Amino acid sequence: MKQTAPAPERRREVMVVLPGLMLAMVLAMLDNMIVGTAMPRIVDEFQAITHLSWVVTAYVLGTTISTPIWGKIGDLYGRKNIFLISIVIFMIGSALCGMAGSELLGGPDGGMAQLIAFRALQGLGAGGLMVNAMAIIGDLVPPRERGQYQGMMAGVMSLAMIAGPLVGGFITDHLDWRWAFYVNLPVGFVALALLAAKLKLPKLRTEHRIDWLGATLLSIGITALVLITSWGGSEYDWDSPQILGLAGLAVVSLAAFVPVERRAAEPILPLALFANRNFTLISLIGFLLGFAMFGAINFLPLFQQIVQGASATNSGLLMLPMMGAAMVISLFVGRSITTTGKYKIYPVVGGVVMALGMWLLSLMDVATPSWQTGVFIAVLGAGMGFLMQTTMLIAQNSVEQKDLGVASSTSTFFRSIGGSFGVSLFGAVFNNRFTDGLTAKFGAEGEKLASGGGQFDPAALEQMPAPVRSGFLEALAVSIADVFWWAILFAVVVPLLAAFVKEIPLRGGPEQDGEAAPAVPAAAD
Repeated sequence: MKQTAPAPERRREVMVVLPGLMLAMVLAMLDNMIVGTAMPRIVDEFQAITHLSWVVTAYVLGTTISTPIWGKIGDLYGRKNIFLISIVIFMIGSALCGMAGSELLGGPDGGMAQLIAFRALQGLGAGGLMVNAMAIIGDLVPPRERGQYQGMMAGVMSLAMIAGPLVGGFITDHLDWRWAFYVNLPVGFVALALLAAKLKLPKLRTEHRIDWLGATLLSIGITALVLITSWGGSEYDWDSPQILGLAGLAVVSLAAFVPVERRAAEPILPLALFANRNFTLISLIGFLLGFAMFGAINFLPLFQQIVQGASATNSGLLMLPMMGAAMVISLFVGRSITTTGKYKIYPVVGGVVMALGMWLLSLMDVATPSWQTGVFIAVLGAGMGFLMQTTMLIAQNSVEQKDLGVASSTSTFFRSIGGSFGVSLFGAVFNNRFTDGLTAKFGAEGEKLASGGGQFDPAALEQMPAPVRSGFLEALAVSIADVFWWAILFAVVVPLLAAFVKEIPLRGGPEQDGEAAPAVPAAAD
């Protein structure tokens, strides 16, 4: 059996490629945060407030359905080339997003539909960025030492999350919103050059079989479920033929997916992984983390810019407490896991702190000052710091080395699918509560106001009569607070599940150095 390289050699090997891996991950993280800050301007230009959540949903859905495929083909064909391909796809999607609604593509009439479609393409590339970066670290570093590197990557991701709103705010205030997408291109080119030149991974000979039928069934089922959460009760009644048809499609495709995976030679989502208790628990925790986190924080820039009156740049600055707290906690957790080998306490603490942050944010209203919002989101960021990298580490330590890529992709998949459902469900909650609030205050004029979109321009807000503006802001604040109330219901389950995680020694520690990973069934309990 091939022994792992000594720690100093491993460290040099990893540090050579780490900048390229970090840049690739920064690419995906920057995009989410920049676009979130620019969303009020995009909505204003395309007059499409009811489709706001779909700009995020399309991206997350593209990431979700592609993540298991990226992980599997990385295991089969080698991760380097697959990683580079995912960066190229992401860059193409970014360029097209920046062109959405331009005269080159037919003008602004179909701009929002184009943006949503191109965001889905961008998401397809992003799925490969996140999962393969984590899997490459898993190839190079044993789990016991992995915490410090994943902590460093989490720190850089947090810095990207800090820089994202600032860059997005500057672009929104001083440039066209399209540069929120074009800015990805130079970063992507640098990442491509670094990784093409420096990344060296062993070539593995593997029988190449992609479970395309399983991937198709899974994609259809997940897409149908996301459409149900997005359209149910807003676009269509819950008992409408469209929603019932989607529900039937989801049931049939996911029911067929199970026997297909059991018979597949190389399943896209190996069901045997779920014989491992830790892997199953951490997948559920990742789902709830994505549901609560991505679904809820999508609405923070809207609250800060419209309700609190911050400029786009200042709303980026107001996100600093969350990102700073996440970065500090991630670095601390990574170092602590490497030193002690203990990890169980962190997802438990992280779940409690995240739920507390969601509860605090649910208390916001039109009178909440910016400094108070900053304190609330710092608490949320601390919870994220305890959870984000620890969940991936536990998932990777639960499987054999040959399944590292698919384990990373499955863990990321559940987080992404949680984000898809969260963005869709919370978007529907927001739209319904916002429309109901304005209708209750202003009648038919309120419903028209809710669907207009132009009112999200600060200049248009200033032109409103004072009573109308006050009622509008109050309805908006209540709607966003309700989103965080819903997020609490999912966040509180995280520490309950984490309490049942079994603390298995991390491979690469003094007691296991050089040993192979246990087979999945061996750690089933």
